[in-house]
Amino acid sequence: MRVAIAGGHGKIALHLEKLLADAGHEAIALIRNPEHGADVLVAGGIPAVVDLETTDADALATDLAGVDAVVFAAGAGPGSTAERKNTVDRDGAILLADAAVRAGIRRYVLISAIATDDFDPDSDDVFQVYLRAKSEADADVRGRDLDWTIVRPGGLTDDAPTGRVRLAESTGRGSIPRADVAAIIASALVDGYGIRAQFEAVSGEESVKDALAALRY
Repeated sequence: MRVAIAGGHGKIALHLEKLLADAGHEAIALIRNPEHGADVLVAGGIPAVVDLETTDADALATDLAGVDAVVFAAGAGPGSTAERKNTVDRDGAILLADAAVRAGIRRYVLISAIATDDFDPDSDDVFQVYLRAKSEADADVRGRDLDWTIVRPGGLTDDAPTGRVRLAESTGRGSIPRADVAAIIASALVDGYGIRAQFEAVSGEESVKDALAALRY
């Protein structure tokens, strides 16, 4: 399988690239900064310089030629402006979906965030704008004729992976290692789990594969 990962230098993305590469798949890391290519190579990915904020769907579709699945793992990041929450977290995810459709790619995995639909529509607070951006991206992807999976992880940590998770439409508050989120995505892609499913993800008691297989959607 050949997988393109938008936000390919992010922490979850780097874990995912290693998991895919170790399993014999190709992970194409879409990165904005060419200097991040070395880290991608160490993780086992293949760097490709693409700026989601300056490209368009047709150009991105060309970049995705030969790809079997796409993952949106990009984000404006802590300290970014409300404007970039929209241009990256929302518009970037929608752009990737547009490009996937043009390129004939059906499989799309979107990393969202827990409780994104609980945003305050009247607030200009940056975090509320972030939640709204994620929620609107999720809604756009859900409305498409794609084999989508939307993963909404809880608080992200850099702890070692446990391989034990809880997946549900609503899990309640909780945290999860980034490495376990990557394992969820890798299994969804490689094993075909979670198609047209949206779920929250926190640390729990079930193995990743069992939790994914038990989803009802």
